[in-house]
Amino acid sequence: MNTLTILPGHARDGAPETFEALSLKPGEILAVVGNTGSGKSRLIKDIEQLVGRDSVTGRLILLDGARIAPANRLLVSDRLVAHLSQNMRFVLDVTVAEFLRLHCLCRDKAANLPASVIALANTITPEPILPGNSLNLLSGGQSRALMIADIAMVCDSPIVLIDELENAGIDKKRAFGLLADSGKLILIVTHDPHTALMASRRIILEGGAIVRILERSKEEALLSGELDRSYERQRALQQRMRKGERLI
Repeated sequence: MNTLTILPGHARDGAPETFEALSLKPGEILAVVGNTGSGKSRLIKDIEQLVGRDSVTGRLILLDGARIAPANRLLVSDRLVAHLSQNMRFVLDVTVAEFLRLHCLCRDKAANLPASVIALANTITPEPILPGNSLNLLSGGQSRALMIADIAMVCDSPIVLIDELENAGIDKKRAFGLLADSGKLILIVTHDPHTALMASRRIILEGGAIVRILERSKEEALLSGELDRSYERQRALQQRMRKGERLI
């Protein structure tokens, strides 16, 4: 995939969306923002389902300038899109190492890769993940960290859709860096200004419609640096709090 293009549909009240065709490329990070109920999750679903004017929004999603036939959408989506939802739940009753070995086998990856995936996951979660941990007993933060490392190192999907990463208790800055360095297109739904300013562009939704697309300004880049420093201080305080230390 070289480009993913979103063509406008309509708001909930039927009014047409007025943005130009929005083209996105691998390596980009985009934030999806708006009030609760504004249509953020629906946009993510439209992309994940590669809709062709047949969803409630009437949008059209193109891959490299072409629409995907309905009969092929599920297969293409499975190959192209990885989705990290707010609530990660596993149903396999296996260990972390066994799960990763199975996934590497399915993706034709090296047999020794699981150890590297676990090591990478442990750089973004304060709760260590061990190879022998039961997959379905991982905490929410551990699960998200494991999936981020898996997507970065094992999964070939070039599009990553993320819903509310900041609530997972992981190092979001490093997580975004891992995914961006792997050359993937990242769209993240967020209510957090710090997360939003990590993105080069923001897609703003209201009433079920995309109402604005903003490039990050120079002034916002400076603000992002300020929020970075506050974020690092907060993480340091969190580490001390978890260890039972006094914060002042």
